Amino acid sequence: MKIDVNSLAANQLSVDRGPKQVSSGSPAGIQSSTEDRTTLSTANLSVQSLTSQALNTPEIRQDKVDDLQQSVSSGQYQVSAKAIASAIIDSGE
Repeated sequence: MKIDVNSLAANQLSVDRGPKQVSSGSPAGIQSSTEDRTTLSTANLSVQSLTSQALNTPEIRQDKVDDLQQSVSSGQYQVSAKAIASAIIDSGE
C-alpha cells in the first residue's frame, strides 16, 4: 500500500484567498492594501501521524502468513472449489 504524502498534506491546508481590506487611515483618494490570510489545520498533525504509521507497517504481515501456512499444512484450512473458481474469474477482470 502506497500513500502519497504530498497530496495528503496539501489537502489539509485551509487557505482564505479572499482579499481583506486593511484600514490604513489614508485619505479617501489613496488605494488601500490587501491582506492574504492562511490558516493551518491541526488535523494535519493527525494525517502525518497516520501516514507515518502506515509507512512503517510492513507490506507482508509475516505472522499472518505463517499462521495461514500452518493451517494449510495441517489440513485445517479448506476452501471450496467454487470459491477458488470464483476468485480466479474475478481476478481476470
